[in-house]
Amino acid sequence: MCCSALEIVELKKPAGPLCVNGGAGGCRIYAERPGVCRDFECEWLTNRKLPPHLRPDRIGVLFMEDGDVDEYRAVCSPSRPHAWRQPAVFAHLVAVAKTGRVVVAKAGAQAWRVFASGESASTV
Repeated sequence: MCCSALEIVELKKPAGPLCVNGGAGGCRIYAERPGVCRDFECEWLTNRKLPPHLRPDRIGVLFMEDGDVDEYRAVCSPSRPHAWRQPAVFAHLVAVAKTGRVVVAKAGAQAWRVFASGESASTV
């Protein structure tokens, strides 16, 4: 999902469409892929506490830390822009917000802040 949902500036790939280097067999430039691709690890890969029902390809949401702005993000698949509203996904986002983290759900250019109270609001 990271090869479609995320923008990859180094490859001039916008958020949304599948990377032109992706294929049925995986990344065609895997050995030469840019550092941003090499370094990226979603929460599914790093947080062993996430349950199987929150696997990105199953729910249409990629969980990630954004260290540049200290946010926990839920980036939705372009084909499922409101997947962050699924009850299990939203419950996870609220639980993260309750730890004091800033939680943002993103779908393309749209973004919503998820609060510990269980409310959400569109961001600018």
